[in-house]
Amino acid sequence: MFNSKSKLLSDQTSKGSTTIIGAGTVINGDIQSDGDIRIDGFLNGNLHAKAKIFIGPEGGVDGDIHAIQADILGKVTGQLRIKDLLQLLGKCEVEGDIFAGKLQVEPSANFNGSCQMGGSVVELNSVVEINKELGNVVNQ
Repeated sequence: MFNSKSKLLSDQTSKGSTTIIGAGTVINGDIQSDGDIRIDGFLNGNLHAKAKIFIGPEGGVDGDIHAIQADILGKVTGQLRIKDLLQLLGKCEVEGDIFAGKLQVEPSANFNGSCQMGGSVVELNSVVEINKELGNVVNQ
């Protein structure tokens, strides 16, 4: 009786929740999430989210980022694969290649790397990367 209610509450919380990594917090390792993630601290690892990522002005990531949407105000060193909209805002600094459905860049943002845009770019490259990780050979 109690298990079914707690499972229901757990399922509802995880789908609509936001994970916050506060200022002064450093995480070493990869993060995967079904919900939104806000980083005001620092992540030394890869970040995979099935929702939106927000990196605050003092936040940073040293690793690859995969998400549906992302707003970057801080510093990112690594590849960004954003299915929908990627916004480079404020005085953000991005060092790495971008694959995004759509890209919005404010004049004060810094970006060094290559950029490919379009909805199919992210999906195609994700399939190629997954096959490389599995050791499958893909002929194009």
